[in-house]
Formats: sequence, structure tokens, C-alpha cells
Amino acid sequence: MAAPISACPACDAAPLAEAQAGKGYNGNGMEAKRIVLSLPQIYCAACIAGVERGLANQDGVRAARVNLTLKRAVVDVDPDVEARDLADYLTGVGFEAYELDPGQLTATATDKHGKDLLMRLGVSGFAMMNVMLLSVAVWSGAADATRDLFHWISAAIAIPTVGFSSQVFFKSAWSALRVRRLNMDVPISLAILLALGMSIYETMHSGEHAYFDAALSLTFFLLAGRYLDYRTRAVARSAAEELAALEVPRALRAVDGQADEQVPVSELEPGHIVRVVPGSRVPVDGIVTGGESELDRSLLTGESLPVAASPDSIVSAGEVNLTGPLTVRVTAAGRDSSLHRMADLVAIAETARNRYTSLADKAAAVYAPVVHLLSFAAFLFWFWYSGDWRMSMNIAVATLIITCPCALGLAVPAVTTAASGRLFKQGMLLKSATAMERLAEVDHVVFDKTGTLTEGKPALDALSRHKDRDLQVALALAEGSSHPLAQSLTQAARAAGVQPAEVTQVTEVPGKGIEGQWDGKTVRLGRAEWLGANAVGQTATYLSISGAKPIAFTFTDALRPGVEAAITALKAKGMGVTLISGDVPAAVADIAGRVGIEDWKADTLPEDKAEYVARLGKSGRKVLMVGDGLNDTAALAAAHVSISPASALEAARVVSDIVLLGKSMEPLSGAIDMSKSATRRIKENFAIAAGYNAIAIPIALMGFATPLAAALAMSTSSVTVSLNALRLKKG
Repeated sequence: MAAPISACPACDAAPLAEAQAGKGYNGNGMEAKRIVLSLPQIYCAACIAGVERGLANQDGVRAARVNLTLKRAVVDVDPDVEARDLADYLTGVGFEAYELDPGQLTATATDKHGKDLLMRLGVSGFAMMNVMLLSVAVWSGAADATRDLFHWISAAIAIPTVGFSSQVFFKSAWSALRVRRLNMDVPISLAILLALGMSIYETMHSGEHAYFDAALSLTFFLLAGRYLDYRTRAVARSAAEELAALEVPRALRAVDGQADEQVPVSELEPGHIVRVVPGSRVPVDGIVTGGESELDRSLLTGESLPVAASPDSIVSAGEVNLTGPLTVRVTAAGRDSSLHRMADLVAIAETARNRYTSLADKAAAVYAPVVHLLSFAAFLFWFWYSGDWRMSMNIAVATLIITCPCALGLAVPAVTTAASGRLFKQGMLLKSATAMERLAEVDHVVFDKTGTLTEGKPALDALSRHKDRDLQVALALAEGSSHPLAQSLTQAARAAGVQPAEVTQVTEVPGKGIEGQWDGKTVRLGRAEWLGANAVGQTATYLSISGAKPIAFTFTDALRPGVEAAITALKAKGMGVTLISGDVPAAVADIAGRVGIEDWKADTLPEDKAEYVARLGKSGRKVLMVGDGLNDTAALAAAHVSISPASALEAARVVSDIVLLGKSMEPLSGAIDMSKSATRRIKENFAIAAGYNAIAIPIALMGFATPLAAALAMSTSSVTVSLNALRLKKG
């Protein structure tokens, strides 16, 4: 029978999971540390692959993951590796990098980037409109000196505008080229510079046509596409960032004999006492030592109802204190808090490296050199065919722009970020990189009983049918035992106002029960076999007074909230559902009947559970195992994908792929639907990217697309992919 053992059981699994994956300790058993780097200049899948591959090749680096949405790299390293060295290495190979303090992260840098894009977009748009007005005069017939004057005025506007507004593309392209690498901003920058260079050449030689309006329009629409992509990513802000926003930077520390002092949370240590006033967030993990209140845990568990908090209650960082002041003894703070560890797990899930990510990475890696070769080939062909270098250059520029793999690079990260955030809000914490992908394939669900379908807290049945004398004696004996059934009996009897009898010489007999002396008689409370009772076929403890016929106190384990709704929804999807438990057949049959499961198995050992799950897998079924106990760990590991409640034993949470944060089981069906939707969106995004290129590339090569039209098409495809991913936020 499992019970919560920390403020955030879900997060206790993180260090052990990392250790098992080789991330928590190196080969010498030394603890690893985590470094977070800011990567403001990454934009595409090729950048992700380049950063991760480069970091993985550095001495002391255990693992590296890049989050494109947050523009960050999370690197697990040996203790002697310094963040500055890794940042210098990435900067040296063309990826601008800075160290971040994970405990102090905010959205400031992201907001600044958005404002910067918007400013450059506004400048290019204003300049574009002015140059277009000047171009109208040229198109209307201005010639000779008048035409040349308008061209020079246009050049005076366009050259500084391109130099300022296009820095976003130029800096990224130069960072790549100086280390002999290509990224998607290289063809973009080349296209802008070619259009501007052709215009300056024509102006200097009194040519009839200049393309300053095209260079500015190209810059404007490319910036517009990038800003719209930024905005859609802001709407799909990651769950990790939302969790980071819940962290409280300062707390009120209580000091004996002095006024409370406000201190940074990073200075708090286990054992310190903090005060939490109504309306504020709990800054630390801890145990309530004084006061009574209610806590809002909706942002952490997805459950809307407040929970009571009183002395000895466990609280977690990020919860909201609603009604009364509390004093809390700190058990963990800052980076050690459950909230921070949970944010780490969510960020890891958002950087999932599934088979779709690998496909996109491989395609993006091939794209860059192909784009330049295709553009150069188009120029050579059209110059050979027409002899017009201007037209050939326009076609080459259009090809450079229209073939940029922006949509392909966004196809997977946009969906993964949106889906991970949505699942987290439903109360499901992804721990494995491929959990969402595997969850979408599930067609059979296997449930454990105690602590999974039930709450693992047996409740005493029909208290009123027992005599007062029997209840008083049973209560006196039960108060001397720590057994869950004895505790449940004690709680129910006390709640009914029963007073214990005067029982002396109370002694607990391990594995059997508890006995004592009452009114000169030996009284016992415990197992049926010990008392010679006939078992009633359900969970029970028995009372014997001086050898008389034992009296059965029966218990029913309450169902976990949302179980019936979840199983009904799973069966409606056509999924197989099995209940498997080590409990007696009568108890398992009772629960199976209450929740509507026809296929159930009782008296199963841990190896039996694992063997059953493995057998289903060999028969072609994709099994989801939901369990919480030590006896479920082998079955959880054998399943195609596994889920454990947050109240599960630590060993079960370590093995599982997903942690159910709240008490309700109802989100289970919705999580499967969300995973299937995410898989569909990824496939749709690949189709959008492939369809766009299949149509756009031939059009550009045949000379039917101007550089301006190519910029519009490329930006539209990128935004379409991002908007398609955002459908997950609403569906």
C-alpha cells in the first residue's frame, strides 16, 4: 500500500531517473551538475542538431538538450566542467551562448527579443512604403536625370535600413559562415544582399530598373514572418516557463525574538521557519508548523478544489495560500524544491528527441547545401538559356528564399511544446522523451488495484451494526497499532464519538495482530488465521474476546476520483482494459464490478504482472501499465508506456514514463487523445512543409516567383506550421 513520502512525490524520481540514465553520476560515481545556456541566435532544427552534437563531443559533457522555444540548452556535465568554457566553445563555432542561472530565469530576454524584432519590422516597413512611392514615379515614366535622382534617394533610404533591419539575419549567417557552417539565415542574407547589390549596380550605371523596393519588401516580409513565429511561440509558452514563473524569489524568514526578515529564497536552508501570508505563494517545500488555511494547487496538479492545510501538512513551492497565515518549516528551497525539479522534467519533455525529431533534423541538415546548389544551378541555367543576368539573378534569389527549410524546422518543436504544456495543465507530467509518441499508440490498458484504482485508504463499513462494547474494545486495541486497518478503525470510531475501553498489557504480535487484557479477559484484534475465524471474503480485521466467536470488521477501499469516467472513456475508444492485483479474488472482483472491468486477475505476484504485460506486448498489443507499488515496477518497465500516480512509491515513479500529478484518474483518456492529436499535427506539419516545397520550388526554378513573392510564401509556410501546432491549445 503506497503513501506520499514527500511534498512532491513526482519530482523525487528526477535524480534517480537521471542516475539510471547515466546523467546523475559519472563513471567514477561523482555527482554530475546541470548547466543552462542561453542561445539567442538559434532558429532552426539544424541549429539544434549542431549545438547538441558539438556539446556532446566536449570532455565531461554527459548529455545536452536544446529547447528551441526558450532558446536554451540544458547540459549535464561532470563537476569540474565550467559553464563559461561551454559558452565560449559554442560562441567560437558560431552559436552565440551565455550562461544562465536557472534559479533566476525570467521572460525578460524573450520579451526584449520580441520588441527588437518589432522595432526592426517597423523601420523596414516605413522605409519600404517610402521607396515604393518613389518607385511609382519611375514606373510612371520618369527618365534620365529624374529617374537617377529617385534611384539615389531610394538607395539613401534602403542601404541604412537594410543594414539595421536585416541584422537579425546577417549576424546569424555570419556566425555560421565564419566556422564553415550553413544555416537557414545564410540563403536569406545572400538573397537580401544580392537584391540590394543589383540595385546599387543599376543606379551607379544609370540603369532603367533598380530593386530597392524589392530588397526592403524582402526584409519586411521575412521579419514579419519571424515576428509572427515569435508571437505564436509566445502564445504556446512552454509549461516549463510557466512553472518557472511560479517560483517566489523572496520569503519571510521567522527569527526568534526578532521581527520577520525578508530574504532571498536561495539563502533558505532546511530547518528554517518561514511565514506565508494569505494570498501569497508558498516559497519553499516544507511542513506546516502553525496555522490553518486552504491551498490552491491547481497550477501544479490540475485539480481545482482547494485542499486543507494544518500543522504537519506537507506543502510545496508554488502553491497559493488562500485563507489563513501559515508558518512552515523548510525541507527544500530554491533549486532543490519540488517546483524547480518539476520544471526541469517538463523542460526535458519539451525537448523530446522522438523519431519525428530525428527525421526533421536529418532533412534540415541536407537542406542547407542543397538550397545553395539549386540556386546556383538555376542561375547558370537561366543565364545560359536567356543571356539575361538580371533575370537569372532574380530567379536564383527567389530560389534561395523559397527553399529555406523554416517550416520543416518548426514542424516538431512547435507541436511538442504545445502538447507538453497542454498535458501538464491536465495534470500529466511527462518524464520520458518519447512518452507522448508511445502513448498515442496504446490499445490496451492494465491497471493495478490498490493505490491506483483505489485510494489505498480502507474505510470501515457499517459502524452502526457493531455493539458499543465491541467497538470500545476494538478501539482500545487499534490505537496501539500502526497497521493501516487499525488506523482506519481508530479514525472511524473516534469520528463516531466512541471512547476506548480500559485495556491493559497491550502488545502487538508482528504479522498477526494485537492483544491485551480487558476485564480479566484476553482480547485480540488481527488476522483471521490467528483468531481461528472464517474469512468473510473481503478486506477485514477480526476481534476476539476471551476465545468467543471472532467478530469481523470489514473495510472498503474508496475508489480514486474519476476512475469510472476514465474506464468508460477508454472502453468507448475500443481499448482493452484489465485489472491485475495481488489481492484476494473477492476484493478484486468487487472493485472490478464497481468500475466496470470484466477482465480481472487476482492473487498475482510481481513477476506474474510483468509476464502478463510482456505477453500482451508479444501478441502485438501496445500496453499502457498504470501502477503505484513496488510490486508493479517490473510490469511498468515491461509496458509500452507506463503511468504512476504522484502518491506512488518512489521506485514506481522512477520506472514510469508519466506521472499523474493529481488524485483524479479522469485525465488519462484525455492524455491519450492529446498524444494522438499531437502525432497527427506533427504528420500534418510534415505534409505542409513537403507540400509547400513540392509546389514552390518548381515555381521558383521556372522563373514564376519574384524574390518578394518567395519571401511571402516562405513566411506563410512557417506561420502555417506554427498555427497548426497551436490548434492543440484549443482542441
